[in-house]
Order: sequence, then C-alpha cells, then structure tokens
Amino acid sequence: MTHTRLLLLTTALLAPLSAARAQEVTVLPPIIVSGGLTPAPADAYGRAHTVLSREEIEARGVTTLQDALRGVPGVAVSSSGPSSTQIRIRGAEANHTLILVDGVEVSGGSPADYFLSGLSVQNIERVEVLRGPQSVFYGSSASAGVVNIITDKGAEGLHYGGSAEVGNGHSASAHVSQRSVQGGLSLNLSQLDDHGFDYSGDGGEKDGLRRNTIGLAGDWKATDTLTFGSTLRWTKEEYEYDSFGPSTGEADLIVDDKTPEGETREFQGALFGELSTLGGRLTHRLDYQRSVFKLDTFESDLTRAESDTLKYRLSYGLDGLPVDQARHLLNVLVEHEDDDSNVATDYERERESVALEYRASLDNGLDLQAGVRRDDNKVFDDFTGWTLGLSWRIPGQPVRLHASAGRAQVDPSYAELFGSASAIGNPDLIPEQNRSYDLGAEFTFLNGRALVDVTYFHEQLTNEITNLYILVAPETYRAFAFNADGESPREGIEVTGKLQATDALDLSFGYTYLDAQGPDGRIEVRRPKHELQLSSTLFFLQDRASATATVRHVAGNYDDQFYGAYERAELPNYTTLDLAAGYDLTKEVRLTGRVTNLFDESYSDVWGYATRGRQAYVGVQARW
Repeated sequence: MTHTRLLLLTTALLAPLSAARAQEVTVLPPIIVSGGLTPAPADAYGRAHTVLSREEIEARGVTTLQDALRGVPGVAVSSSGPSSTQIRIRGAEANHTLILVDGVEVSGGSPADYFLSGLSVQNIERVEVLRGPQSVFYGSSASAGVVNIITDKGAEGLHYGGSAEVGNGHSASAHVSQRSVQGGLSLNLSQLDDHGFDYSGDGGEKDGLRRNTIGLAGDWKATDTLTFGSTLRWTKEEYEYDSFGPSTGEADLIVDDKTPEGETREFQGALFGELSTLGGRLTHRLDYQRSVFKLDTFESDLTRAESDTLKYRLSYGLDGLPVDQARHLLNVLVEHEDDDSNVATDYERERESVALEYRASLDNGLDLQAGVRRDDNKVFDDFTGWTLGLSWRIPGQPVRLHASAGRAQVDPSYAELFGSASAIGNPDLIPEQNRSYDLGAEFTFLNGRALVDVTYFHEQLTNEITNLYILVAPETYRAFAFNADGESPREGIEVTGKLQATDALDLSFGYTYLDAQGPDGRIEVRRPKHELQLSSTLFFLQDRASATATVRHVAGNYDDQFYGAYERAELPNYTTLDLAAGYDLTKEVRLTGRVTNLFDESYSDVWGYATRGRQAYVGVQARW
C-alpha cells in the first residue's frame, strides 16, 4: 500500500470527526502503553521500565530523543556526532533495541541499529523505555528493550501551540488538535537546523544537521463498539559528517575533517480498526503498519529498507469483566511481517508469528504477566521466545517487589549479511539470542514524597555477532561480521530515585553499574561501567518560574582505537553540567533558556570523535 493510499484512507476514516459532539473524557489511571499486547497498569507492571513525561523532558531543556535518554538507568548513549548516535540497553548492541514512534518501528524493518540523529521529542506526551527482552510482543530487534515515543494527541476540545528556539541554529515546532468523546485529529510539525560542531575536533568546519518532521494522527469512534484510527509520519534529514581516514598509525589523525553529506527519508504509517463485543469482554483489533527508511550518503549508494506488518489481536476478559477492567486477561496475537532491502534485491524475509499473553491481578497485591511467542521464519530457524513478569505490592508496606525474565532473538542485519561500503558481507550468519532476568524493589516513603527503585539484572547473549577488521587494500580496512563462540554475560544494577524535597524543590537521580563482556572476556565497547545523573528543579516566583540543573558523570567507557593494531582502550571519564530555566510570561506563553555543557568539558563517547562544547539557547513555548 502506498503512502498516498494510507493518507486517503486516513482522511476517509476521520472525516466524520467534523460532526463529533464534545463530551466529557474519562481520565484513566497511569498505564504503560508499550507494556504488552495491550497497555498495562503502571503499578502492577513487573518489567523494569522508565517513563519520561513531557514535563520532565521540558524541565531538562532537551529537544532530541538521544539527549532525553542520557542518564536513564540501564541505557548507554554514544555519539560520533549528532547524526550518528546509538543507544544500548543493559550492555546489548545497538540493534538489539527497538525504536518506535506511536508503536510503529522507525528503521524500515531492517534489524540494523537506528541512528537517532535529530529525532525530536517536541510535541510528545511521553517516552517509555522498557528494559529486558520484549520480543514476545514486538518480534526481532527487541531482545534488549524498547523505546516508544508517544506523540501528543491532544485533550478534549481545540488545542494548538508551538515553540521556537535559537542558539547555534534554530528549532521550531507546531501542534494543533481537535478531540471529543467520539475521537480526535492531531497534526504535529517540527524543524531542527543544528549548525553542529567539528566532529574531528581539530578546529575545522562545523558538521550540521537539518531535520523536518510531519506527524498526523487520528481516531474515530464510528459506533459505541467500533473505532478506526491512523498515524502517519514523514521525516527528511540532511547532515554533514566527518569519517575515518586511512589508518595512519597516529591517534590524532584517524578522523578526517571532511565535508561529506548524507540524507535520510523516513515514513511510518499505521491503520487500525478495533471492535468491542460481549459488553467489552471480547475485543478485536486489526493493524496494518508500514515503515520505509532511505539513506543516501556521499560515500555510498542509496540504501532503502522497508517493512509491512499485518497484526490481529484478540483480548478476552476471562473473569467476565470488560478487557480494560479484567483481573484475568488473555491476549492473542497473530502477525505477518515481511521486510526487504535493496542491499540484496533478490532476498526477502518473511515471518509468521503467534503470541499469547496472560495477565492476572491476584489477591494481596500480586500481579502476573506471562507471554510466549512462536516465530515461523522463512530464512532463519524458527524460534520460540517467552517472557514472565511479577509485581507484588506488599500489603500494608510502602514496598513493591518486581521481577522479570525472558528469552528473545535478533536477526542479522542486511549489511552484516551482504556487506556495505565499510563491511564485508557474511551470508552464513545466524540470529543472536538473549536470555535475561532481573530482580528489583521499589520503596515509597516520606508520605509518598520520595521513591527509590533498585534493580539487579543479568543477561546472557549467545551467537554474538562481532567484527574482525580485514585489510582489503593499502591503508583500508573493512569489517567482517561473524558469530562468536561462547556466551557474552552482562549484569549490573539500575537505581532510580525521586524526592519532592520541599513544595518548591524536586530532586531526581539515576545510576547504572554495568559489567558487559564479550565471549573472549574483554569489556564490550561503548557501554560505560558507571553512569550517574543528578537533577534538581527549583520552582519560584509563585511557580511561574523554574530552573533545572543536571549533572551527568560517565566512567569506565571503552572503545576500539581505529588505527594501528585496533587495540581496545578506556576513554577518559567525564562530568557535564546542563542548566535550563523557564518563566511563564502568561498562562499560555513561556520563555525558556538553557546552557549545555556549562563548563565546556572536552570528552568523547566514541574513540577519535569530539563532542559538542558549551552552547546557549533561548526560546519561547506557547499552548492554548
């Protein structure tokens, strides 16, 4: 189905909204939208997770997903420039985390890692970060976790607004929505023109980035039991970058100050219909999703990857209650997915999957989530994955214990199988598999003003795909991917804390300890051993103004030296301080300002690549 057809169908489905009558909208308790085959209650969810609200993100002053995720427990963010940023959850590789926008994957179906670049968090409701295997619900590429950006669909009535910011370039966004009890329609626009900085760090020209995004979403309640909806999203990005030069044997010459350019184009679209029967006890949902990702760079030919997914989900309240109230719930998913890439024009992957999920809310505060999935793969061996989550709110105590375990799989990427400008293909690769468990405790005290969550996790990766660098021409190396023998253990501790110290002062912190090793016993690259983030927000002038300070410390980060013998070495530890502030000029208009890397710390996440120095920004936000 083409993009045009999706747009026409969306318009047809949502046209009756013009006649919708405004009625009261019910406020639901907190849920984890991405928590399973259907949304899960946050206070009963057994799997480790973090939810970043729009208010938290705005208080920190961040505008991109990569910056919002820095400091989230269990998440490592490494960047060789804004146009090339990866995330790794619990020490896994970057392509083991699935990135979604409103539940639709952004990578075009290819299980290669998605470079976050300028992915905006403007016009969002929240970001959900799920840690641990999620493949039962989301398939391949979700073996370490899921990051789902949930965009702002608007509240009841007509709402609109926007933002603008200047400082080493500019960014802008706009939002308009109309919603009633019968449905709603929202339009989100965002633009980023980042003048960037010199990735090579030798004082050369700036490497900038320009990104434009259009998002359209809507839903329409055709009858009391039948709802239709759609989400559509288009993105175009242009950027400059610096890349590795010939292997000279000198560390300070490995990244050339070049002027190559790249361009990406993305499309994600989804259509759904949901039918409620038996008084809400039995629901049916049919989804069609399409994702297309195109990449064109100065150094390589155009790459196009795309995927099409058709899903049918049945939900049944086993205890006779409606699905959204059931204490015993059964979800069934039947899914067909196919993806392809022009990297291998005669090669196409297909997968038929069936998944079952059972949830129980038992007496004495005990909640259970269990799931199993069977993948019938056209190319690789068939696979059975599973997941289990437990949550126990101890009666009479301000303590909630939680635990989860699971098994998941990740298919090799097209580049690993068939090669690219920098890699030699290996069609004999097999999928990687991950086994995981975690144990945690959440403590609430000071009459609910403070919360601390401590989680221990252990993951074991087998068939890890790793690279061997081969000299293919004088001073030219290319990566050759292969499945390493043995197991790659990863374990650590994640700590989250929040404290409302006074009516005017909020404090929060996140800490991760990680020990990630390859099958050869070496420390895995770009996965810091220690990462700590402390944040404080002060409200003043009768809550019309606020100021936030965020300190981030990273230690024990290793990377390969891409020159000479390609040795693995530890990068210097670093600490950064960011400041953000805002003042309400009126109830609808807010003046903002921020300074990143206040002390102009010089550091690196990736060997040979510089990072951005101190930058200052000023902006304005408006909502009606």
